[in-house]
Amino acid sequence: MNNPCVIYTTAEGTVAVVVPTGEKSIEEVAAKDVPEGATYQIIDGANIPSDRYFRDAWVAGKGKVDIDLDKAKQIGHRIRRAYRAAWFEQYDDIIAKQIPGNDFDAAEASRAKIRQVFADIQTAIDAAKTPEEIKDILETNKFQAS
Repeated sequence: MNNPCVIYTTAEGTVAVVVPTGEKSIEEVAAKDVPEGATYQIIDGANIPSDRYFRDAWVAGKGKVDIDLDKAKQIGHRIRRAYRAAWFEQYDDIIAKQIPGNDFDAAEASRAKIRQVFADIQTAIDAAKTPEEIKDILETNKFQAS
């Protein structure tokens, strides 16, 4: 193992990664840093995803860190909703405040278009087979609602 690390699942269900400094053996690091009662693994650091996009979806696999697809989809939907909220924001004031000089019907038509775009994104996320596919859907579509 070129780059040993310790991984364990926290009480909150996320994966903690402990990277030793080299001052202590990996076993000493595990004994010091892993909470009592937690199961841990010593794995090669190369088996930890380098992309942190779905960090909260990481799960301890056998000798590696995997990405849980259902958790990645939940994260994808949170990101999608944030994108959608940002696109709605410019029209929300027009509709909510009835700002003079702004076309209410045009604002509502724009909001309807945004709703459809993000409904299609939601469908694509739900159908995704990999976390990479979810990320690609989000990155490709985050500017498409206008």
